[in-house]
Amino acid sequence: MYTLPILSALIPAIVLLIYIYWRDRHSPEPTRELVKATLLGVLSIILSLCMSLPLMAIGAIPKDVQHFLDAMNHAFLGAAIPEELAKLFVLWLFLRKNIHFDERMDGIVYAVCVSLGFAGLENVMYIVRSYIIGDTEWLTIALSRAVTAVPAHFCFGVLMGYFYSLAHFSSKDREWNVAMTFIAPMMAHGMYDIIPLTLRVELPLWLSGTLALVFIVLCFYLWRFAGKAIKAHVTKHENEVIN
Repeated sequence: MYTLPILSALIPAIVLLIYIYWRDRHSPEPTRELVKATLLGVLSIILSLCMSLPLMAIGAIPKDVQHFLDAMNHAFLGAAIPEELAKLFVLWLFLRKNIHFDERMDGIVYAVCVSLGFAGLENVMYIVRSYIIGDTEWLTIALSRAVTAVPAHFCFGVLMGYFYSLAHFSSKDREWNVAMTFIAPMMAHGMYDIIPLTLRVELPLWLSGTLALVFIVLCFYLWRFAGKAIKAHVTKHENEVIN
C-alpha cells in the first residue's frame, strides 16, 4: 500500500550512498560496516527526538512560526542542534574503536552513511504521513525533498566527516577541528532550515524572492564545498599511496 511513497522517499538517499561509495572506490570500506553506519543513522533519529521533544513540551520551540525568532528556534533548537549532535554521537560510537577507520576519506564515508540513514527515515516519515492524510501533492513533496533535504543531509555529513578525519589524523589545529566536527554541520543545517521556515511568515514579495534566491545559493555552495572536501581527502589518500 505504501510501497510507492516509501520508495520515493528512500531512492534519493540510496543514490547518494552509491555515489559516496563510488568516490571511495580506490579503497572501499566493507559493505557490512557501511550498512552498520547507515542503520545507526536511522536509530539516531530517536536520540534526536529525545532532545527536541522535551524542548517542544516546555515551549522552548513554538508550535507555529510567526516571525523570524520562531524560525530560528525551529531551525536550531528543533532540528540542527539535536539532529547533528545525535548523528555525531553515533558516529563517534561507531568509529572510536573501528579498525577500518584508517584513512581520511573514511570519516566522510561513514559520516555520510550516518547522515543519509537519518535523512532516509526522516524522508519516509514526511512523505508517508503526507500520503496517509490524503495530500494529493505528496509526490511533489517527495520530488522537492529529493533535490533539497536529502542532498543537504549528505552535505552535512560530508562537513562532519571532513573535520572528524582532520581531528583524528592530524595534530595540527586539533581543537579547532574537533569543535568544527559539530559546529560546521550544525550551522549549515540551521542556516539551511531557517530560510524555508522564514518563508512561512507573510513577507513582502521582494523579500520572499530574495530569501528564495539566498536559499538556492546556499544549496549550491553546500554542494560545492562537499565536492571540494571529498576531493581533498581522496587526493590526500592517493598521494600517501604514491609516496
